[in-house]
Amino acid sequence: MAKLLEFQGKGWLRKAGLPVPAGRAAATPEEAKQIAAEIGKPVAVKAQVLAGGRGKSGAVRLVDTPEEAQAAAASILGTEIKGYPVRHVLVEEKLDIAQEFYASITVNSGRQARSPMLMFSPEGGMDIESVPEEKIFRISYSSLHGLEVYDAIDMLSKAGLPNDQLLKFATFLVNLAAANKKYDCFTLEINPLVLTKGGELVATDCKMDVDNSSVYRHPEMGIEVARDFGHEPTQLDLIGWGIEKADLRGSGFVMSMGFDEKSSGYIGYHPIGGGSAMMGMDALNAVGLKPANYADTSGNPVASKVYRVARVVLSQPNIEGYLLGGFMMANQEQWHHAHAVVKALREVLPKKPGLPCVLLLCGNKEEESLAILREGLGNLAGATRVEIYGREHVTDTHFIGQRMLALVQEYQEEKRRQGKNGD
Repeated sequence: MAKLLEFQGKGWLRKAGLPVPAGRAAATPEEAKQIAAEIGKPVAVKAQVLAGGRGKSGAVRLVDTPEEAQAAAASILGTEIKGYPVRHVLVEEKLDIAQEFYASITVNSGRQARSPMLMFSPEGGMDIESVPEEKIFRISYSSLHGLEVYDAIDMLSKAGLPNDQLLKFATFLVNLAAANKKYDCFTLEINPLVLTKGGELVATDCKMDVDNSSVYRHPEMGIEVARDFGHEPTQLDLIGWGIEKADLRGSGFVMSMGFDEKSSGYIGYHPIGGGSAMMGMDALNAVGLKPANYADTSGNPVASKVYRVARVVLSQPNIEGYLLGGFMMANQEQWHHAHAVVKALREVLPKKPGLPCVLLLCGNKEEESLAILREGLGNLAGATRVEIYGREHVTDTHFIGQRMLALVQEYQEEKRRQGKNGD
């Protein structure tokens, strides 16, 4: 999913007419001080990262003065939370809280539902994970007609809200459902949803994830990468997303796996299909090799798209091999892969002579595809460690892993000899 930071999500909620605290994001301590002065009351200074647990990690500070806001921002900016660097803090008004609630909308993908689902709990806040199941209330509703007020009131009544608050909360939830549809969210979570001592309902936190397939409809959001990596997007991630964004014919997914360029044993990994990808990772891990990246070219992509993925995989510095992992009998026409991989390796191997390449490709048009690989790479300069296999080893992860390891060990030894001769 395309995840938005809290301040970004709140900005879109504000535009949709939902109540959020006054405030905005700051990139420097001085900017945080200025925003706090403009608000003119105690504020919360909150780290902006795509990770939970900020409160428990000390990345949310409640302060009384602009000077304290500046100091809090200075201590938070530049730190890391669960691997994410903090580049912004959100400075917003501190509220007088009477009670905290939880509200979220996600996709109920169950076979009998396949619809948006609203979840609500009268107990919200940092420890939402520990709230008993019986205090979490759910309702699925029509994606076409939206959440009806009477359905929201019925659920809220079951949750134990007093009668004089039902319409206020139901109105908020109906508007939240409308925002969820407007922004094509996969998940829209408010935790906590706060009832202030003055009787106002305010969304004091916001987790907004926009569905990947709908990002093209929202250029105004400025979403750079419509994927959830679990880490800051690397240059490889950005290039990989560019392939998928520009060409929807089949899958052309590439993602970084935390490749350590200074360590040995990393393999540029090019699997075909999700299940096949897992088998190839098992093959590498079983012999002590490591995938430098994750990729997938399935769903019958055209050769030009497969070629771009292969080039990205092969472009990673200091990889010690390339594995085309077709651990499945694919019904897609595999000669697209064959043509693409030949073109990529003919461009790369003369610059990386001897790079180990194990190419496993089988399925529709297999014989023609293997012939393309053998003919295209047979007399290529630098292609001294290229091995090509078909259906005879389609699920043989042990064999493929062992062949990859043997070639990598040869390659490593050759580099060590060259290094000594160079000295």
